[in-house]
Amino acid sequence: MNLDQGMDEMAKDTPTVRRILHFRMRTTSASAAQLLSIAKAAIPFYQSTGGGLVRLLRNVDDPGQFVQVIEYETQEALEMSRQRIASDPAIQTFLTAWRSLVAGAIEIDVYEDVTGTA
Repeated sequence: MNLDQGMDEMAKDTPTVRRILHFRMRTTSASAAQLLSIAKAAIPFYQSTGGGLVRLLRNVDDPGQFVQVIEYETQEALEMSRQRIASDPAIQTFLTAWRSLVAGAIEIDVYEDVTGTA
């Protein structure tokens, strides 16, 4: 067995982990179109790192407040994709554009779905 085969075997034995990320932010304007455009452009990156569903939610009572939801279903070994985010030039360009629309800090929460657990 070569190294690649060994890594593939380890990946098969690694349990799947589901994580749901929530990015809460306020925009500098109430323009959902710009934020949505940037969020859509980043979907291929999220999918390449184990991400699936990506949604952008706007608060109906406060149109300048948004939550971006990204659901990941990945193996534990791939959960370290955060390192890739820090070094990928394409995602850095996305983050720069995204941050230019955000007023103040971005709050990030990571959740796990416990609905199916006892």
